[in-house]
Amino acid sequence: MANPAEHQLREPAERVSPRARLMWTVVALANSVFTYAVLLTVALVWDVVPVTWWAATLVAVAFLAYTFVMPRLRYAVHRWEVTETAVYTQTGWWSIEQRIAPMSRIQTVDYEEGAVARLFRLASVTVTTASAAGALEIEGLDRDLARRLVEQLTRRADAVPGDAT
Repeated sequence: MANPAEHQLREPAERVSPRARLMWTVVALANSVFTYAVLLTVALVWDVVPVTWWAATLVAVAFLAYTFVMPRLRYAVHRWEVTETAVYTQTGWWSIEQRIAPMSRIQTVDYEEGAVARLFRLASVTVTTASAAGALEIEGLDRDLARRLVEQLTRRADAVPGDAT
């Protein structure tokens, strides 16, 4: 049985792919442009609120700040690591979440390439455990690394005695 001291919350060693930062920026920009267009259309067409140019500019600046700051903060925070005994993740940008999944608790390991991620040659690995907190997701990995990681985690989890519950 693993020593409980081995599973201490800490910042994992590995970063996600630098291309994840670009993907998150493109997605945030698309979301910001769409949301801004909808808000401006509703405000102008239905005269829901009086639109002044300074208010429209302020909202646009807020969306642009989000678009270009959030991906950099997210990239600085998102980390992962696999040891002989556990998977460590750290995610977030506004609030930070650190999670540990001991190998003996891993039930499934999944690989996913979303449509946008595929454009950037990225993928996600999801590690499912019996935890009520849900699965651990490592998003923004180079897709070849993600495939190798799925294989590695599957082998390691299978080698650990126990029923993963």
